[in-house]
Amino acid sequence: MEDRPAFILTVDQRGSRRAEDAVPALLERLARLAPQPLRPFERTAGDEVQGVLDDPVVVVAVVLALADEGRWSTGVGVGPVRRPLPASTRAGAGPAFEAARAAVTAAKGVREGVALRGPGGPDGPSGTDGPPGGPLEDAGPGTAVLDAETALLLLVGLRARRSGPGREAVALAERGLGPREAAQHLGVSPQAVSQRLRAAAWSAEERTRPLAARLLARAARTAVETA
Repeated sequence: MEDRPAFILTVDQRGSRRAEDAVPALLERLARLAPQPLRPFERTAGDEVQGVLDDPVVVVAVVLALADEGRWSTGVGVGPVRRPLPASTRAGAGPAFEAARAAVTAAKGVREGVALRGPGGPDGPSGTDGPPGGPLEDAGPGTAVLDAETALLLLVGLRARRSGPGREAVALAERGLGPREAAQHLGVSPQAVSQRLRAAAWSAEERTRPLAARLLARAARTAVETA
């Protein structure tokens, strides 16, 4: 097993017994990811899909998009994987796959529907134990995983509190549109767009998203060091 880490995303549909199968449409959307995952998302069992990624920026984007829909439990596992990777995601193995299984189980028990697992055990708010040491002490791999998970949960919570108009304005900002261009799309003034973005805390998300990606990368590096 090589010591290069990966991020395994295991995603399970919530309330699938009471709703139509949303997996085919989800797989179509995930197939358009750029850059492409190391191994594509596939249905693994029932209403569950799994993919292998190596870009923490893409991991953050996928986690937030799934959380916005409100119908998925998303588990992120970080750690080494057995290489060479097989052609099929379902055939993959290694600590990151095991961590993803624990993560999706934990995600089903939290309001945000997101959990991260890796070296150090089930630390943090979606697990059973807090990090060892004081609040400012770097306690090793468990803390790295906890920090990255916390950033993801903060982002999910921030987005969940937005109004409909706020979500519309943010969606346009995510596409790179400025206030004037967004105003034309929405039929409002540029000042109204700026007000919606402020109320939606868009500037906070802009700064927190790269922070979450950096913390995921740190958790991945720590996973290699402790493997």
